[in-house]
Amino acid sequence: MAKRVFFCFHYQDVIDLRANVVRNHGLTKNDNAGFFDASLWESAKRTGSLKRLINDGLNNTSVTCVLIGSETYARPWVRYEILKSFRRGNKLLGIRINSIKGRDQQVKPLGPDPLASVGVTFSADGQTGTLWESRGGQWVKYTEIDGSAEYATNVSAEHRGKGYNFTNFYWTYDWIANDGFNNFPKWVG
Repeated sequence: MAKRVFFCFHYQDVIDLRANVVRNHGLTKNDNAGFFDASLWESAKRTGSLKRLINDGLNNTSVTCVLIGSETYARPWVRYEILKSFRRGNKLLGIRINSIKGRDQQVKPLGPDPLASVGVTFSADGQTGTLWESRGGQWVKYTEIDGSAEYATNVSAEHRGKGYNFTNFYWTYDWIANDGFNNFPKWVG
């Protein structure tokens, strides 16, 4: 059964065509993964309703795929999409796209992994989680989701009283080196 996938990315990677390669790869084969439409995203950015559109776009998805370019990690809306996806229980994964030739037929140097820039800590009793982001080399509470960094949870004993950045939980792949064209369905499975 196909998974409905929410893609998050830096819009420059759409302009350079790298994000489009991943998002549209299913058009050339029998691959039915759904995805979030960037044209709606841009429209919302102009009208000021981006948070609502992201929240609506995440509805009925089970996977969030972070397309990682050179500057993706620094985009505030990408961090929101990652942390909101985590809170709603989506599977998360990262795909490095800088090895894909862009509009200029060049590849770009790798950027930092956005999954390393966000994290979570769990209370000693496992009943509360706190979301964090790395800003300027410091970890600060992330309060953009529902106005609070804290949320109710019930984690297993092994995670209680501990903190993690998301690279501890989720995989990051390279589209070219890890043959994303053929392996994407396995990654989102």
